[in-house]
Amino acid sequence: MADVPDEEFERPSGCAGWLVRDLVCHLVIDAQDVLITLVTPAEGEPTVDAVTYWKLVEPPTGDDPLDALIPRLAAAYGDPKLLKFHLDDVGSAAGRAAALADPAALVSTQDEILTAGDYLSAYVLEWTLHHLDLVAHLTSVDGPPAETLAAARAALEKIAGAPFPAALSDADALLVGTGRRSPTDAENAALGDLAARIPFVLG
Repeated sequence: MADVPDEEFERPSGCAGWLVRDLVCHLVIDAQDVLITLVTPAEGEPTVDAVTYWKLVEPPTGDDPLDALIPRLAAAYGDPKLLKFHLDDVGSAAGRAAALADPAALVSTQDEILTAGDYLSAYVLEWTLHHLDLVAHLTSVDGPPAETLAAARAALEKIAGAPFPAALSDADALLVGTGRRSPTDAENAALGDLAARIPFVLG
C-alpha cells in the first residue's frame, strides 16, 4: 500500500459503498483480529474448520453497526499516510504471528474453536476477496497471485458444494460467486443450476 498515491484512497473499492480508505481500515481491523485470535487458546474439540468457519448470510443492508463504523473510522485518520502506516505496522505483526503459530494449536474466535492452521486458511479466502476489492478500480496495485486465487476458489467451491465452470477464471469465479459483479449471459449459461444460488455472501 505504500506506493498507492494518496488520492487513490478516495476512489471506490470493490466493496459496495466503501472507498479504498474504508477497505484498508477494514483490513487493519482484520489484522488485529488475527493477532487476537492467535493468542486466544481454546480447549476441547474443534467446532469448525477452514470451510465451515464461513457461514452463508444475507447480503449486507448497511445497517450493521461495524459496517457503519468503518467509513467514520477511516475518515478519522485524515492523512492516508497514517492509514498506510497502521496497516503496515499491524499487518506485518499479524504476518509474523501467523508464521510463528503452531498450525495444530487450538484457538477460539466468534464462539468457535478451530486449529490455528484452519483459521489462517480461512483468512486466505477473506483476504484474497479483499485484495480483488482493493484493485477493482486501482492501477497502482497488482492483483492476488495465481496460487492464492486458486486456493480461494477451491475454498469457495467447498462452501458452495459445487465447482464453478472451468471457463471462469479463478478471479471471475470469486467475483461472480460472491456477488461482486453480475455474470454475463455466457457465464450465466455456463453456471447452470448454480446461477440460481449465487451470490454466496460469507459472514
